[in-house]
Amino acid sequence: MKGGWSTRDLAEIAGTTVKTVRHYHRVGLLEEPERAANGYKQYRIGHLVRLLRLRRLVDLGVPLSDIAAMEESAEGAEQVLRALDAELAASIERQQRMRDEVAGILRQRELAELPPGFGENAGALSDAERAFLLVCSRIFEPWVMETLQEMQTEPRSAVGREFDALTEEASEETRQRLAERYAPEVLRVQQDHPRLTTLKEQGAGVHGPRHWSAFLQGIVEMYNPAQIDVLQRVNVILGWTPASG
Repeated sequence: MKGGWSTRDLAEIAGTTVKTVRHYHRVGLLEEPERAANGYKQYRIGHLVRLLRLRRLVDLGVPLSDIAAMEESAEGAEQVLRALDAELAASIERQQRMRDEVAGILRQRELAELPPGFGENAGALSDAERAFLLVCSRIFEPWVMETLQEMQTEPRSAVGREFDALTEEASEETRQRLAERYAPEVLRVQQDHPRLTTLKEQGAGVHGPRHWSAFLQGIVEMYNPAQIDVLQRVNVILGWTPASG
């Protein structure tokens, strides 16, 4: 090879860019070549081999900042490679979970409208319930969502189904009777899932004040006025909020 390669030639042979070659020079991973009398760089085969080795490590996912440590000692190389292997294993696991979710959505399209982990009984949920759970996944901390997952697997009680079917036109008497029957059910659910007690405190288990506001708005839009009235009566019956008037 007479005269050596230019930066552009070297980059082309190595399958990279001039910008990348210059960056490797700046961070000290690639030695500067000698220059010809006219000032042009003259890269040799050693530069090409070094560049190809750097590209090989980068393609494997080794950060440029770790390459120097790899080259200092065998122990350093092993440490870097083991850390990289752990990252790759975690990435594969994450991608496998994503594949499992995609496979589930192909079987049951409603799963695309739900947070991960809420596949059981997904078809029995209304559009409003699916939307509300999706909003909750952005509002609540993971432990709250885990509790909601546990609750979703439990069969809906008769009084719960009656609450679901309550219409806006329900009379005062109907609302009060339902609240009195629903209160023990709500209390039982709380006792079965004690972590829910903290949610009675505004903002507990929530990412922030705006998130709590979104949760309250979701309640308003998910339930009709009669259902919200029943929930308020349940709170009074259980002593969670004082009676008005």
